[in-house]
Amino acid sequence: MSKNPGALAAKAEGNGFFRDKRYEEAIASYSKAIECDPNDVTFYSNRSACYAALNKWQEAADDARTCIMTDKKFVKGYFRAGLAQKNLGNLDAALDVVKRGLGVDSTNKDLKSMSAEITETIRQSKVESALKQARESHSSGDVYGAYRTLEAALRLDPNNSNINDLMKQVRPAYERAEKQRVANLDPLEAIKEKGDNLYKASNFEGAINEYSKVIAKGTKGNATVIKCHANRAACYKQISNFDGTIADSTEVLEHNPDDIKSLVRRAQAFEACERFKLAIADVRTVLAFGVEKVGKQNYDLANGMQHRLNAVIAQLKSM
Repeated sequence: MSKNPGALAAKAEGNGFFRDKRYEEAIASYSKAIECDPNDVTFYSNRSACYAALNKWQEAADDARTCIMTDKKFVKGYFRAGLAQKNLGNLDAALDVVKRGLGVDSTNKDLKSMSAEITETIRQSKVESALKQARESHSSGDVYGAYRTLEAALRLDPNNSNINDLMKQVRPAYERAEKQRVANLDPLEAIKEKGDNLYKASNFEGAINEYSKVIAKGTKGNATVIKCHANRAACYKQISNFDGTIADSTEVLEHNPDDIKSLVRRAQAFEACERFKLAIADVRTVLAFGVEKVGKQNYDLANGMQHRLNAVIAQLKSM
């Protein structure tokens, strides 16, 4: 709280203007207060409220952001920032800042209410967007696109009558197309797909069995066989069979040396087996490709592993 007499006088003047809904004049007064003392978050908060009252949401957002930057524990700043971002149409940003505010005060009723409201608005927006996309896919004859979009929409809103009505039209065509697709699959691809479905159902042992059939029947280096080695490696990782993960990942990398998933997976398996030098070699290979090729998630994961592995290796050397 400011102790600057000039700042406090300007704030009091601004409060009077605000009560009388003379928002432009209140903004001028709060701006004077900020000039006298730029470290009091209440001045920015009050000016943000004035901008909000005038529907000047970008200005309201800027002042709210300054509130948070000035005092990360000033909860009202998060509320004002969330309100401004919501009205700017930046729903994801609004939800993010509100959740950060709840991290400061998890019991704040205003933030909890806004969080629920924004979450519901985002959900409804996703449902409407999915329904529109599904209708467009259906109209253009993209049965698979329409079906996948409707499935995702139903997870968001299972009782939506529009989605369910469209699904009744799409499902028969999808099932016919899927039956034809499966009938035309290469025999190895058919077995692989069975394994893929078992993997999605978290039946890792069953998936391993199907992938192993493809590997046994197929030719070394065949594209489907390589995919099955990669997928079996993922299954082995899920059940903590790290030797299996390493062997299958190595097989993939013999044919595709820049397969990022296999490099990361093998590095994690090496680390789990305490083969730290081999793990860090794979990690460095991933990092050498650069973030654009490997993606931010893999790059950050590899970078974190590198720091951790370096520390472990240094500790082992000092023993």
